[in-house]
Parts: sequence; C-alpha cells; structure tokens
Amino acid sequence: MDRAVFGPAGSSEAFSQKYKSSLMAPAYLEAFGLDCFEYQCGRGVNIGRESAEKLGEEAKKHNIKMSLHSPYFINLSGDGERVEKNIGYILASARACDLMGGDRVVVHCGGLSGRTRQEAMKNTLFNLGAALDALDGEGLGHITLCVETMGKINVLGDFDEITEICRRYERLLPCIDFGHLNCRTGGAVNSYEAFGALLSAMENRLGRERAESFHAHFSKIEYSKGGEVRHLTFEDDKYGPDFDPLGRLLAERGFKPRVICESAGTQDADALTMKNIYLNYLKEE
Repeated sequence: MDRAVFGPAGSSEAFSQKYKSSLMAPAYLEAFGLDCFEYQCGRGVNIGRESAEKLGEEAKKHNIKMSLHSPYFINLSGDGERVEKNIGYILASARACDLMGGDRVVVHCGGLSGRTRQEAMKNTLFNLGAALDALDGEGLGHITLCVETMGKINVLGDFDEITEICRRYERLLPCIDFGHLNCRTGGAVNSYEAFGALLSAMENRLGRERAESFHAHFSKIEYSKGGEVRHLTFEDDKYGPDFDPLGRLLAERGFKPRVICESAGTQDADALTMKNIYLNYLKEE
C-alpha cells in the first residue's frame, strides 16, 4: 500500500464487549476502516499454532497487515545466561508472527539494571546481532525486528539510541513511539517542528527507504519527572501529543509508516481518527 496504514494495538473495549476471540479482529477492523493490527504478547507468547494460523488466514482475507509486540520482560541490555532466554522469547514472538502472516515484531531494549547507558548499548547491540542470527537459523530472516523508543528515563531507548541501534543493523526498523518520546522530554515532542526534526533525523541516519516505512506507536500518555506514567485516550487535553501535525508531515513528506494506536481502550476509534486526519492532508498534496 503506497500510503501510511493505521490500526490498533490489541483489542479495544468496544471490540471486547462484542467479541470474545481475537480471530474476529481482522473482519472487525476492515469494516471499521482500518488497515493493520498489532497482536499483543506483552506478558508472554501464549497463542497456539492453530489459533495463530487462523488469525493469519482472517488477516489475509480482510487485507489487514499483522505485526506482533514481543514480551515486555525482554531485556537486551544485559549479559549472561538470561540473554539466551531473551533471544528465545524473540524467536517465539517471530514464530507466532510468521504463523499470523505478519512481518514485524516490536521489541524493547530493557532497563539499565545499574549499568551505564554505554554498557547497556554495547550489550544490546551484541544481543540483537545474536537474535538476528537466531532468526536466520530458523528460517525467519524475513521477520523484521522493530526496536522501540521507550517512555521511562531509566530505560535504554531514547530517539538517538534507537536510531543508532538501527543504523548498526540495516535489517532493523525503528519503532518510534511518539507518546513515549513526549514523556521523556517533558512534553517537548508535540509540535510540527518537533515531529519534523525527528523525521528528518531519522531519514539522515537511516536513509529514505527505511525512514519512510518506519514502525510507529502513537497515543497520549501521562508523564512525570521519570517519564511515562499511563496511557490515555484522545479525549485527554492535558498531556498529548497531538497527532494532527504529525499527520500533516507524513502526508507532506510522503512517509508511509505503519501507525499502531496504543490508546487506553479506544485504540480502534483513535486509530481511525489518525487515519482520517492523515488522509485529509494527503488529499491536499
């Protein structure tokens, strides 16, 4: 698809009240007017082969692009025996994503655990290389790992760190979470100028092809001095960020990311709001 695509992270409250199974999500999302779905495995990869394959069949039938969020407890900034387990979690995520017909797995770098940011970065780069080798070893090299910017200050994953990680490995894509970056900066990532600077920096560091097809998370998020506190809905008028200037920029610059909405319970409705804002700007180009 030669434009940005939009969809929710997991099942919204409206969907869950109507349906008991995520197998209904692709049909629901197509009818709702959305394009993609990010299956949530934050607490572990617990979906079985048969269910994953059925979800993939439904996604293909209804033209829904699939991605998967790997477990939150993965920590790539460490070393020792636990790293092997973390790579195993990434492999399990990639297997499930592949069965669903998906092509992208979102991963977190993890907390510092007393290490310097430099030590954590060194470990993360080494461990991501090992994860990519493990994917190749299982014939899953076509699954793209999307390394996410994080919302808490004491976690590896600011914009510079994530783009540097992706610069080192051409197979990686950044998952730019604009709400997280807004939290890390105390509300500074919430304007046409701020969004534009991020898109320009990403293109300069990673090249046009990867920059224009980046993975994105977007939601309004409450923050404190330590960063992210909790996800909100688009009804919030205090914390932000506001999608409108980003939607304008994506249309103006011809960027075509996969935009996943992580609003608290209204992620389908808010994803559609983003899509409509973007399409209205696209018509003007």
